[in-house]
Amino acid sequence: MIQLTSFHKSTVIILLCFVIMQYGKAQTLTPWNKGNLDIHFINTGRGDCAFMIMPDGTTMLIDAGELNPVDARTRSARTVPLQPDTSQQAYAWIADYIKAVNPYAWIDYAMITHFHDDHFGGMYKTAPAAASGKYYLTGITGVGDRIPIRKLVDRGYPDYNYPIDLRKEIAKDVQQEDAELQQMANYIHFIDYQVATQGMKAERFKTGSKEQFVLIKDAKAYPAFHIRNIMSNGFVWNGAGEGVYNHFANTGGVLPDENNGGCGVRVQYGQFSMFFAADIQGIVNYGEPACADMESAVAPAVGRVDIATISHHGNRNALNVNYIQTLRPRVWIEQVWSSDHPGHEVLNRLTSRATNPYPHDLFATNMLEANKLVIGPALENAYKSTSGHIVIRVAPDGGSYRIFVLDSFKKGQQVKQEFGPYTAGSNQQ
Repeated sequence: MIQLTSFHKSTVIILLCFVIMQYGKAQTLTPWNKGNLDIHFINTGRGDCAFMIMPDGTTMLIDAGELNPVDARTRSARTVPLQPDTSQQAYAWIADYIKAVNPYAWIDYAMITHFHDDHFGGMYKTAPAAASGKYYLTGITGVGDRIPIRKLVDRGYPDYNYPIDLRKEIAKDVQQEDAELQQMANYIHFIDYQVATQGMKAERFKTGSKEQFVLIKDAKAYPAFHIRNIMSNGFVWNGAGEGVYNHFANTGGVLPDENNGGCGVRVQYGQFSMFFAADIQGIVNYGEPACADMESAVAPAVGRVDIATISHHGNRNALNVNYIQTLRPRVWIEQVWSSDHPGHEVLNRLTSRATNPYPHDLFATNMLEANKLVIGPALENAYKSTSGHIVIRVAPDGGSYRIFVLDSFKKGQQVKQEFGPYTAGSNQQ
């Protein structure tokens, strides 16, 4: 029998302590590497935000939501708390996160899906002013003030006249009483200033195109990557070239809803595919025209994908059966900020084998206690994770991907959970 000397015993103890300390250390997400496609769903609890690093290092921000932090609704138990803490506002936390993972000091593309505060930033009286004095810092205007954006794309630039003329409506609101018009005015002031003085370019979203968001650093190295523009302002890609059709051709005299007019894109990298659905709806509410079902129009254009965002945060008018069964994603991503995300009936459609018999994993950035109490164990049991930043990392050949959940209550990119690898294209059969 081998006898350990006191020296050997001490050495073994030190080594064991080192191993335990290393095991107990929080794992930090490894940086993006060339060839990978990284998609970060940044969770502040204040709205939607996704940051993409494409295989050649081209970057794209999709939305930068920020609810009014002083509104009673935002401060209530119905709304997710600001994360990681209240020492600064959501736009600043988004900017800090992007700076930590971005291989460059700028953002190549920013896309605003539609003009709601939880997607581009609400306006409030105590919002800090930019150093230029031309706009206030909230959502995308705050992020863009801290990190230069080279090109910004939305559904309305430069006229913003569909379905109503927003510039005219802003001019009428002389008392600045309409919060939605004032947040739109602030956004336009930001764009006008950035275009005029900071070199930013701005464009209207081109439905049907796959040339608006292209790789700009080394496109030849990654011919299997592209982003297809699927929908905007009710126009939907028809599947042929850059052809589109108008789903809003007959609204019965009802103005199209802002959510249904949003921009959506499909990302393809080899076998991997993903759809960003924004806030479109699939259930027609009482008094709405048939075209309020935007999901059924969009679904054939999107086709089957590996991952899809849960449209409209999983609100009750989202995710009809036709849409679920057409896209069949292996993974659903839900960006949650409210106690009714998801609606109970939406969860039923997602989890029932009668409506969704395909293999699927659900991930949410948050889940409020109120919804857990109302729906019960079925809610938490349905999800792989219900708290944190969600990061998708696609392998350099586009053949597989992993999902990381990061702790959004802590600064830095500390990994809580890892899932996969998933095989890309596994749901295509």
